[in-house]
Order: sequence, then structure tokens, then C-alpha cells
Amino acid sequence: MTMRTLLPALLLSMLLVPAPAQAVDPASLPKIKVTKLGLYLEAREVPEFLKKHAPKVLFIDARTPEEQLFVGVPDGLDGTAPFGIMNYAKWDEAKKTYLRFPNPDFLGHFEVWTLDKGIEKTDPIVIICRSGDRSALSADLLARHGYTNVWSVVDGFEGDLAKDGPKKGQRAVNGWKNEGLPWSYNLDRAKVFIKD
Repeated sequence: MTMRTLLPALLLSMLLVPAPAQAVDPASLPKIKVTKLGLYLEAREVPEFLKKHAPKVLFIDARTPEEQLFVGVPDGLDGTAPFGIMNYAKWDEAKKTYLRFPNPDFLGHFEVWTLDKGIEKTDPIVIICRSGDRSALSADLLARHGYTNVWSVVDGFEGDLAKDGPKKGQRAVNGWKNEGLPWSYNLDRAKVFIKD
């Protein structure tokens, strides 16, 4: 085969090989869970993803310290960087809870873990939160700061709310815990957010 015939054949073969499909269809996600980078994982995919990309992958929990303490944390975390912080002086009457504000120190807390593990801005980063909203917001913030490979766990640690059935209103649909993935109430002091 000459170069003249080999090149078109090679290009044609590249076009015929399908690109790897992503399990999560962005069109199926609520707007709050859609990210600028468009990189998504379901909780059940995370352990294999981390294993495949080890050691140059970072797994971060973006939930509040209170959530981590009282709800638990997934196994395999590299660290925590709360995207939001609770304001115990403000009450949200509609949601019947304290208000949560964006954490102005999120990027600094996040970058502690990148430095600790030697992660570059092009290395895979996996962000998990309760149900995929804050992980998407975190991914967008990191993208604005030059990170190009940030994956949002769309169903999070607790999963989405059941819309009907006996568990209506409970986080029982999907997510890390509902998938039966390993987790613990025991926090690792070396991997949690410590307020200075």
C-alpha cells in the first residue's frame, strides 16, 4: 500500500470507530447538574474510574462538614472541600433549614488536595456532593480556573428524591449509598476540611 492509499484508509477507519459512549446523557439532567465541561459519572462508575486512572486522579467531597459527619463519606476520598457552608444565624423558611452560602475558600481548600497529591489541571478530578448539584457547580468553578478534566457525580452520595412510592420524598433513587458502595461514618482527620 502506498502512502496515498494508506492515508485515506486510515482516516476512514478512524471515522467508523465509534467514540466511547458516556453513560450519562446530559440532556437527561436537570439544568443545575449540567456542567460546562460535560463530564459526568454515576456513583456506581466512580470506583472503577478511580482505579483506572490511579494514581493521577483526585476524588473530592464537596459537601459540608456536617453532612460528612452525620451522613457519612464514600470510601476512597482524597479529601474534602465544602462548596457551601452553613449559616446558623439564617433560616430558610421554605426549605425548613438553615441557609447554606457558597464557601469563599472553596478553591483554596480544593487546591490543598491537588498539591498534596501532585494533581495537574489536566488530570482527572471527580467531585461528589449530596445529589449532583454542588458537584456540578464545583466543576464549573474549577473549569473557570483552568481545570479541564473535572467529572461531576450526577447522583451524588445520597441520590435523588423518590418522586412516588413508599419512599416518596426520600433520597432513595440512586447515589453512592443506594448503590451499596463502601462508605463509613468514620471521618479520616487527614482528609477532612479543618476550619483554621
